[in-house]
Amino acid sequence: MRSWPLGPWIASVVLALSGLGGCGYSEDAWRAKLREVDDLKQQLQQQEALDHKTQRELADTQATIERLRQKLQEAGVDDAAPGRDVEEQARALEQYRQRAALLEAIEQRFERLRDALRGLGELGVQVTVRHDRLVIQLPGDVLFDAGRETLRREGESMLGQVAAVVRGAPDLGGRSFQVAGHTDGTRYAGAFKDNWGLSVMRAREVLAYLVRAEADHGGGLDPKHWSAAGYGDTDPLVANDGADERQKNRRCELVLLPTVEETLDGRHVRSN
Repeated sequence: MRSWPLGPWIASVVLALSGLGGCGYSEDAWRAKLREVDDLKQQLQQQEALDHKTQRELADTQATIERLRQKLQEAGVDDAAPGRDVEEQARALEQYRQRAALLEAIEQRFERLRDALRGLGELGVQVTVRHDRLVIQLPGDVLFDAGRETLRREGESMLGQVAAVVRGAPDLGGRSFQVAGHTDGTRYAGAFKDNWGLSVMRAREVLAYLVRAEADHGGGLDPKHWSAAGYGDTDPLVANDGADERQKNRRCELVLLPTVEETLDGRHVRSN
């Protein structure tokens, strides 16, 4: 911003004042002209101060714009191609919305399943999330006697109730599950050689019950959507430091396997 050209004006006024005395002007006229000069000087100073302030603000604004441009470049945004950037942002926003909707659906499914199984909490059944997967945890001591793979009567009853919940859930009936057997850290040396063998056989027994027809006193689930695996003592919930900890690690888990869409970002469910 340029200052007003007040300097020449003041100079002309001063010249005019210098001739007042010779022309016979009154003292009042002389003082009036002096006041006019003082006012003009004050206006000039104010205008110069405003000009300096404007220049500083302009410099600060330019520095801010440059910092923002550098941050955009560091973030991979090409400010020279705003149209293309807008399109990329629109696609990213749509992907975010799709993932947010998927996350909400998964969390709703989690809450419905947990509510449906809440009545089995007294038996130790829990619905949780481990390794980004929804898991129904079943206590091993309810399912099996120590070192055995044959289901106890209480275990069959518990599995029957869990199977009924899965059958009745419209968003679970066609999904794939894995029965995962887990042991504690105590060394096993029975008929199945080691903890791997015991955990596999226990997972197999749970699977066999779940996919057996209801008419044959089974869970009535579709075997095409079920598999089994044994993990031995390689994936404990807690350290095997005492009896209570080892009891928690002896378990079978019904793991809901994620779909391709649910594994887009690898972190699709909030852990509890």
